[in-house]
Amino acid sequence: MTPGQQTILVVDDEKNIRRTLRMVLEAEGYQVAEAESAEDALKLLEAEPCDLGVFDIRLPGMDGLALLQRARELWRDLPVIVISGHAETPDVVEAMKRGAADFFSKPVDRDRVLVSVRNALARRGLEERVRDLSARERRFGDEMLGESPALQRLRAEIAKVAPTSGRVLILGESGTGKELIAQELHRLSKRAQGPFVKVNCAAIPGELIESELFGHEKGSFSGAGARRRGQFEVAHGGTLFLDEVGDMSPSAQAKVLRALQTGEITRVGGERALTVDVRVIAATNKDLEEEVRQGTFREDLYFRLAVVPLTAPPLRDRLEDVPLLAERFLTLALRENGLRPKPVDPAVYERLRQHRWPGNVRELRNLCERIAIMSGDRIGPDDVPEPSRRAPAAPPPGASDLSSYGEVGLRELRDLVERDYILKKLEEHDWNITQAAQALGVERTNLHKKIRQHGLARGARGERAEEPQD
Repeated sequence: MTPGQQTILVVDDEKNIRRTLRMVLEAEGYQVAEAESAEDALKLLEAEPCDLGVFDIRLPGMDGLALLQRARELWRDLPVIVISGHAETPDVVEAMKRGAADFFSKPVDRDRVLVSVRNALARRGLEERVRDLSARERRFGDEMLGESPALQRLRAEIAKVAPTSGRVLILGESGTGKELIAQELHRLSKRAQGPFVKVNCAAIPGELIESELFGHEKGSFSGAGARRRGQFEVAHGGTLFLDEVGDMSPSAQAKVLRALQTGEITRVGGERALTVDVRVIAATNKDLEEEVRQGTFREDLYFRLAVVPLTAPPLRDRLEDVPLLAERFLTLALRENGLRPKPVDPAVYERLRQHRWPGNVRELRNLCERIAIMSGDRIGPDDVPEPSRRAPAAPPPGASDLSSYGEVGLRELRDLVERDYILKKLEEHDWNITQAAQALGVERTNLHKKIRQHGLARGARGERAEEPQD
């Protein structure tokens, strides 16, 4: 099936009816697939989705009513129009009860068919947009509440880049709302009427990521029992969001690079190149520059993806937003759990602001739900669990036994303690610069400077090591 072209599956055991409907529909620009039985139609639907089904009620073997039910089980949102020899039969009434979008009777009337098809497709498109927009706006509004400078800068950057065709790489820690930023970029783009398709590269096994992205042909590998469209095809005309792109396999990276360069993809096991029109937005919580240096991520792909980098600020950089976020999350948690509204002591919000929130907004939301459920008739500061309060900083290595540093001056002692502590955090995070910088509470560029300043490298204990490559 051609990406971007609406496909209609016509199921009728009468060849003349199928031919007539094909001529009428193809003349209007639709792509038509045919089946002469319900069993054949189900094989087509299992292999690949369509945009609309037109089913005759009276079919040999499985009838059209059973096909309607099975088709809706396979594709919940598939609209179906039924064909009947008579307009007022119990079967037509039953079909409408089972969710049929419309019906028309034989002999086929061109205008009646086209009106029915257009209405069914338009209604499906409207329902999808309303559902998608409602969920997207609700989530973005909840998670991105606040007026902190960091959030205002992010909103301004989103508004500037969203209407363009520039590719965006969203950087940030886990729980900062990178997917929400991608959704907002799509919503404000010229592709807003097209699909928004997410692929979590970290959640898909390496051997399946290429099939997920580009699709596969039947029999192309063990378990490929039918042809399958990839997410690049599904996202045609819209936005493809590659989440956790830093976890993508090297072979998949090469194919994604080719797709970005040429606008063409090839299904696994296929030979024919398919043209796709997709805006790619990627996100990661990894330091991709470091991944490039280590050879685990392609430099050419990095530059293709990072045309416009955006950073999702961690919650510790927008603590002034915590009270507004917490108020919203507490209200939602009470409502969603069937609990009555509870007054909240203002000290609760101040207590919540004292935490560094390593899990970011996601952690705050989960904690607010816990507080809403476990508190009494009123929410007070004592309802905030201990882990959410600011913990005293751990003493740096050697602080409890300064004799290990010998007789040194104060400045030299400070440098030695700083060096040991930075090295400890780097080793704890397997030399992931981004994670270590987050643990230390400094910018990544600042950590790079400290590494060079102290001559640190993997295995550097006790002696000055060679300066790491930057």
